[in-house]
Amino acid sequence: MLRLDEIARLVGGKLDGPPDLVITGAAPVDQAGPGDITFAAEKRYFEAARTSAAACVIVPEDAPELERPTIRVASPRLAWAQVLEALAPKPQHPVGIHESAVVAEDARIGKNVSIQANVVVGPRAVIGDGVVLCPGVFVGADCVIGEGSLLYPNVTVMDRVTIGKSVIIHAGAVIGSDGFGYVTVNGTHRKVPHIGTVLIEDNVEIGANVTVDRGVCGATRIGRGTKIDNLVQIGHNVEIGEDCLVVAMSGIAGSARIGNRVTLAGQSGVAGHLTVGDGCVVAARGLVARDLAPNSFVSGFPARPHRENMRVIAATHKLPEALESLAALKRQLTQLQERLERLEEDLPAPGELR
Repeated sequence: MLRLDEIARLVGGKLDGPPDLVITGAAPVDQAGPGDITFAAEKRYFEAARTSAAACVIVPEDAPELERPTIRVASPRLAWAQVLEALAPKPQHPVGIHESAVVAEDARIGKNVSIQANVVVGPRAVIGDGVVLCPGVFVGADCVIGEGSLLYPNVTVMDRVTIGKSVIIHAGAVIGSDGFGYVTVNGTHRKVPHIGTVLIEDNVEIGANVTVDRGVCGATRIGRGTKIDNLVQIGHNVEIGEDCLVVAMSGIAGSARIGNRVTLAGQSGVAGHLTVGDGCVVAARGLVARDLAPNSFVSGFPARPHRENMRVIAATHKLPEALESLAALKRQLTQLQERLERLEEDLPAPGELR
């Protein structure tokens, strides 16, 4: 529970309402009750906020008067995230090693770690201070898990993988499996050994059931601050820069290079051995089939500049009408040709002209 004046100080906002009003929860604007706080970041939500049962609404600084308690801030979405963090129940992870966990004798375990039921920690692994390994996590030989990282249930970290500090990996993710590499000889597919590794830098978050393949040689690398949604596939020797967003069901093929602050929207893809420059945005279901210059905004299959792709889509919608017009023009041309042929037949021969 938080008072409104405490929330206003937390988000750096201007409170218009009773400072001692107690907030017990948070909810979307159309679901909020009398004890809840909500937010309206855009004009289209202001009327819903005006009639909402919420106790208080976080709004932009220039929002109109809503005739109810409000907190005005520069960024309502940021303030909303701060409020959710403050109100969220704090997870309790028991410090220590559960009796069912299997930890190699030569593994190095830091202070205040939580190694829970049925966890396996392999030989020579290094587990940093404050790390949480939830039930069923597997950490292979010679792995490093950095300070303060959290691995949710059934995460698999294969041998020789390095994970930085304050990394979050959600349930079912597999880090460091072999990539999809084969040499085909006489119709038979021979496996290419993957002897590389995966390096995940600090403050990365990886969603549920993500797969990050190890390098054939060298490393697959994910840069600091990058956030990866659920069900993403990252191929061998991919390099992803800092502060990227990779949204659900996207795929990055082997040896692609993704710059800093790149956004790959849902179900997008990057073909192998390509470079996507800093600041690029690939719209949902876009396929990058050639290198992208920095700050490109592309969409489509294959991806092209977004405005060009929108014109192509608009033109495609007009195809039925265009085909009808083309058929009509063809009929008119046929009719003109037939009339021309009849006129030519009716003209006298050249010798008959006097």
